[in-house]
Amino acid sequence: MSEFRLNPRYTEAISNVVNQSPYFSLLSMKIKDLEWGTSVLEVELEEKHLQPFGYVHGGAVASVMDAATFWAVFPQVKDGMGLTTVEIKVNFLAPVQKGKLIARGRCIKIGKTLALGDATIYDVEGGLLAHGTATMMIVPDLKVEGQENLPSKLM
Repeated sequence: MSEFRLNPRYTEAISNVVNQSPYFSLLSMKIKDLEWGTSVLEVELEEKHLQPFGYVHGGAVASVMDAATFWAVFPQVKDGMGLTTVEIKVNFLAPVQKGKLIARGRCIKIGKTLALGDATIYDVEGGLLAHGTATMMIVPDLKVEGQENLPSKLM
């Protein structure tokens, strides 16, 4: 367990901003839990997520994996700094056609300029669907929209 605890008001505010962003809305992706170094994201699967063979497209799985790693790392980045993904790797372990994607992200390491995270994606029965890693670059002066109005990050 981390010695740092996120302010619940911050978690709620950042989740609201992110969950209403255009890409999250497009994929029906939502941050469900955000802690220092971890995240949980969910996607309620719809027909729009399916490729022509009737399974969830790998790009949708890769997107939720990327987002889960990103949001597990983001709270540890200093205020006034942002992140951008520079590399992802995804292992697709099982197909899925319906239900929900549940992604559990984790910050592995954060440095001065780079961060590494991973995420594991499950179905609602706990079946392992995918695992991946993402390398992110820490970028000065890259802010979440409305970041200046967010509550304090830490308790």
